[in-house]
Amino acid sequence: MPTISEKILSRASGKTSLADDFVIANIDYAMAHDGTSVLATKAFKEMGVKKVWDPERIIIPFDHIVPANNENAAKLQKGIRQWIKEQGIPNFYDVGEGICHQVLPEQGFAMPGKLIIGADSHSCTYGAFGAFATGVGATDMAEIFASGKLWLRVPQTIRINVEGKLAKGVSAKDMTLFIIKNVGADGATYKAIEYYGKAISDLSISERMTLCNMSIEMGAKTGIVPPDDKTYKYLEGIARDTYTPVYADKDAKYSKELNFDANEIEPQIAIPHEVDNVTGVGAVAGTHLDQVFIGSCTNGRYEDLEIIARILGGKKVKVRTIVLPASRSVLIKATESGIISTLLRSGVIIAPPGCGPCLGAHMGVICEGEACLSTSNRNFKGRMGTGGLIYLSSPETAAASALKGEIADPREVV
Repeated sequence: MPTISEKILSRASGKTSLADDFVIANIDYAMAHDGTSVLATKAFKEMGVKKVWDPERIIIPFDHIVPANNENAAKLQKGIRQWIKEQGIPNFYDVGEGICHQVLPEQGFAMPGKLIIGADSHSCTYGAFGAFATGVGATDMAEIFASGKLWLRVPQTIRINVEGKLAKGVSAKDMTLFIIKNVGADGATYKAIEYYGKAISDLSISERMTLCNMSIEMGAKTGIVPPDDKTYKYLEGIARDTYTPVYADKDAKYSKELNFDANEIEPQIAIPHEVDNVTGVGAVAGTHLDQVFIGSCTNGRYEDLEIIARILGGKKVKVRTIVLPASRSVLIKATESGIISTLLRSGVIIAPPGCGPCLGAHMGVICEGEACLSTSNRNFKGRMGTGGLIYLSSPETAAASALKGEIADPREVV
């Protein structure tokens, strides 16, 4: 009767564990980026521990403020680089390599059945590969660095079924926003979510990453898509370890089961300033925009850039449009395929791989009264700049809106 989460945490803790049990689990991989590793390494040093538990199982990408936007950021990053060198951590991805939640899957760290902990709330992205992945704070990460273990309560699990087929111009991001609207920003607090149904199995790995990435926006501890042939094909030749796929029992006990029909989903927009304040695009079509941002760990992958290049097709955008590829490999592939040339001809600004404007760090911060349509995952007040308005959408909607200079329905151009 166990769910996927219960099985993974049972394996990691060495004892049979069901929902609401408390466990001390052995971590398979731990990740901290430049923004969180500063505090994590500080706490680690204050513990008096000399060496990390296993340098091979720690991954540190620099992605949040890259390149450094001021002298203080540069100084902090220098300190982390020195600590990485002292600890002999081989899995360090410096400025320009990409966003942590893209780099880990590309480098084969996200695998079925693994317990992966990141010092970032969107670490649940790795659930797209059938892993139990979640985010923790910097002091918890310091404890993991020292011991390789973490105290956890096994979450109850919500089963979400999505049947049917997404219409043309409607994507995984729209499905995700639609689910968040119906579940609510706190509707899955400390729950695991398992995603099932034809509409889920039809999603590409990239699209599953989008879906699982935003599970945290419902308060979920993790979001998991059961692994299948698409998962195994993606991991061929890159998986860092042997892995054992984990599936829920047929009679697994769920705290709740929700059913949705993909055929009923239209392009969705999250309206400022709540991620679950979601409506169909028609209700806000024509809203003036000052900026369009396409990228982030939610929608900065090659498939996303391919979509916007196809929609723009070299036609000029009518609003400043910033694109951040999720990783160096995405940027290289998009360059070699001609996508970057298409975007540049359309007047798009190409920024280096990283998080940048998503968290209001740089390369796209907005000011009071400005409106930005973003493919990222959060639209909280002040996130991209004090007083700015953030609308969330799919890459399709973002590209169509960039062409009009206002929020537009992508089905009119796709």
